[in-house]
Amino acid sequence: MRPTIARLLVLVVMAGSAVLVGLRPSSATAAPDAQAYVKYYVVKARHEGQPENLTEIARRFLGSGERSSEIYHLNTGRVQPDGARLTDPAKLKAGWALVLPWDAAGEGVKYGQLPGTESSPSPTPRPSNTSRPAPRPSAESPSPTPTRTSPSPTPSSSPSPRPSGSSEDCSATTGSSSQSDWAQLRMAADSAWTLTRGNGVKVAVIDTGVDASLQQLSGRVAVGADVTVGNGRGDTDCLGTGTAMAGIIAADNSTDGTPVGIAPDATILPVRMVRSSGNARAADAANAIEVAVSAGASVVAVGAYVDLGDPAVTASIATALNHDVLVVAPAPTKPVTLPTPSERAGSGALLLTGGVGAGDQLADKYADGTVEVVAPGVDVASLGVGDGKVLSKTGSEYAVAFVAGQAALIRAAYPDLTAAQVEERIRNTADAIGGDAPNAQFGAGMINPAASVAKTAGDQNPLAAEQGEEGGGAGTIMAVILGFMLVIGAGGMIAILLRRRFAG
Repeated sequence: MRPTIARLLVLVVMAGSAVLVGLRPSSATAAPDAQAYVKYYVVKARHEGQPENLTEIARRFLGSGERSSEIYHLNTGRVQPDGARLTDPAKLKAGWALVLPWDAAGEGVKYGQLPGTESSPSPTPRPSNTSRPAPRPSAESPSPTPTRTSPSPTPSSSPSPRPSGSSEDCSATTGSSSQSDWAQLRMAADSAWTLTRGNGVKVAVIDTGVDASLQQLSGRVAVGADVTVGNGRGDTDCLGTGTAMAGIIAADNSTDGTPVGIAPDATILPVRMVRSSGNARAADAANAIEVAVSAGASVVAVGAYVDLGDPAVTASIATALNHDVLVVAPAPTKPVTLPTPSERAGSGALLLTGGVGAGDQLADKYADGTVEVVAPGVDVASLGVGDGKVLSKTGSEYAVAFVAGQAALIRAAYPDLTAAQVEERIRNTADAIGGDAPNAQFGAGMINPAASVAKTAGDQNPLAAEQGEEGGGAGTIMAVILGFMLVIGAGGMIAILLRRRFAG
């Protein structure tokens, strides 16, 4: 009998060990297959006489230039054969190997291991099956935009129909016709759109007004105000910077080639403080901020015409901070006196932003220690006035627009957060640049819109943290329960056998 009991105990222990080992959570993620086969394309010096870029490659192999963001996401950060990395979608080097989405097809698409990654002899990469033609470009219908009531700066005013044009001579324009959508691709805001697109959030643009006649902004620009004339409207623009800021925040894809805004469902409240002359007055800037607050804007994007060092502007910012408003402004280029802690008794926040280029070069000479976060501000693609043509712009105000769009996403996803908590999310989820963050040049680093709307935005790896808490914790509890059940079962079997032995 004893040998039988011993064998039973051994079997129980072995079974219990197998169950516990199977349920024990893995301490490390399996390493990716270094020899995985992928679809890829080797960049050429020129294609049809023109330098190659991601938009053209996406159009050629995927049927739509808008899918260039997919190629960018698959390749950003990966070291190329020459040791460089992809940072600007418009600047590709001959010989780079670009990983392509699974459905890429066309002459030049290859399937196999990426050049330089083979660790053992393998079949020569062969062209992908090109018998299937590349998908044809299709016009993507824009998502419906809810009808909104255009707010007015004062409750008593009733807006009149939008004028078809401005009475001013709007001959001035800024920007270059050469464009690169590196900024929108690097922001990757579309990764956040399954959670939020900024719906219901009003973002004020304190600058030159906004051209509301543009198709890409249709239905999302309020009448606003023109504080330079007292009772004017802000939905026209001569100089273009305000319109470009609005495009970065909320442009849609109703026109081919238009970079989509960070928060395409947000509402823009244009407050015009500069007319066609380009001359800005501190009193107008201060009044514009207060008008934006009184009209219900929860995010205020301050353009480069605003002097943060002026006492009247400082007082208006303090008013905004006491009304739970997030004010996003360009980092100053000289020391300034900002609202003191006593003036910031409210739940609002002021976020000083610096602009950078694709290579992380700064857009301006910001005063040391004033930059809190950075965003794209050099060679940024956005809308021009009049015909909505996409132009390349440079300036700190465009970095402000990216951050304001990100703030709109967060405020739409988490309406119970205060402006100060929104600012904290933006800073805590930024990607460090130039070493440890924060630092004197880049502050907390480059903003990350998708990470900032994640549920556990404060964690370095939100997904891993959630899986560790939910999956790992549940597995450990289940293993303990099963272990106890096995011990109890073994004890019961032994008791039965002993009882039978003594009974016999």
